[in-house]
Amino acid sequence: MPSSLLVAGLDARSLLLEAPVLQRDRHLVQERTYARDVLREIVPAGARLVVLGTELPDLTLPDAVRRIRNSPATRAVSVLAILPSGATAEIEEETRRAGANAVLRRPLDRPTLEAALAKLLVVPRRVVARVPVSGQVVASSRSVGGAHFCGLTHNLSVNGMLLASPLRLADEPDLDLEFVLPGVRARLRALGRVVREAPEVAWPFRGYGVEFLFVPEESHTTITLVVSGALRPAPALAPPPDPSHGIHSTVCREEWVYEIREPVESEQGWEAEIRRAPRESWRPGGAGPFFVVAAASPAVALREAREFVGRQE
Repeated sequence: MPSSLLVAGLDARSLLLEAPVLQRDRHLVQERTYARDVLREIVPAGARLVVLGTELPDLTLPDAVRRIRNSPATRAVSVLAILPSGATAEIEEETRRAGANAVLRRPLDRPTLEAALAKLLVVPRRVVARVPVSGQVVASSRSVGGAHFCGLTHNLSVNGMLLASPLRLADEPDLDLEFVLPGVRARLRALGRVVREAPEVAWPFRGYGVEFLFVPEESHTTITLVVSGALRPAPALAPPPDPSHGIHSTVCREEWVYEIREPVESEQGWEAEIRRAPRESWRPGGAGPFFVVAAASPAVALREAREFVGRQE
């Protein structure tokens, strides 16, 4: 189905030549000179995608992306940023952090550009409906050697979540997510992409807005029921008090206290979670998620967890 695109900061005619799919699928491409014009016209034009370059006379590229994301009326639109070959790595990183769904650099490879356009044009628009849900999230980065960690979801929609992560994720935007909501039996799965930093999430976590790129049908059905109110997450039954708080051992390093949790069995083998808290405020069982070590046996998981903590500065 044809969609409406707004373009600013680059030549729309060049974009049409570089991505013939836009004309072939009869998408409506409209060029504007100023970023502020784009902001005003996203809603009236029914734009599904905004393509921005660096040649904006009124705003920098990161500022333009940030304003789109900060406005309730426009934050649902997808944003593709195209940088010149000489753009600095800092501009690329700042643009991504500001909320661009994808950042490409010239010279553009046609298959890569058309794949990015196709993906962003078919991604369903974010919906306003979000429900506050606090559930545990286990996430694994898809990058080589990427992090594997435990975090929390603070709210949830059918198209994404607000993720509280113990780790910085700016360089690892694609995540395999597995999460559990209180009182919901199903273990939910999704492939997500970090689209923005979320300063509203309090320390010691780092907050990120995550957009779902793919959700299995069973998980999508459950999430839809939760968001619509047809299925209400209920507090899970409290387990009997555990005097050990599930802690195998603790390690103090500098101003931090690290809790190494008892290993638990998983699909990948055995996992030992590491939690940490400032030394001055630490209480047993009160530390926040930090990292997860996976291994073939409980003993190896504990050993690697201790080695990991020993490498922390």
